[in-house]
Amino acid sequence: MNLNDLMKQLNLGDMQQQMQERMKEITATGSSGGGMVTIEMTGDMEITKLTIDPAVLEEQDVEMLQDLVRAAVNSLLSNWKDQVKQQTMGGLPLPGSFGQ
Repeated sequence: MNLNDLMKQLNLGDMQQQMQERMKEITATGSSGGGMVTIEMTGDMEITKLTIDPAVLEEQDVEMLQDLVRAAVNSLLSNWKDQVKQQTMGGLPLPGSFGQ
């Protein structure tokens, strides 16, 4: 059996399409500062919502706001990666670094 026959037998194209469909179902959220900054993103990595508590703006501390946004983005990306693993692989680890 050659590689092409094996790939056809495994239906890798169908698996890839199913994974892409599952990705569209993902919604991930990240926040920081006890919810003072919240960001939501789809599985297609489109930011759908960004919320900043007005109290943060009253402080007029640009560095603090930058830190809160950075921390919220990092939280979002971590949550997004977890969602991707669950949706595309059923939570099962794959060999190598794929999905990590």
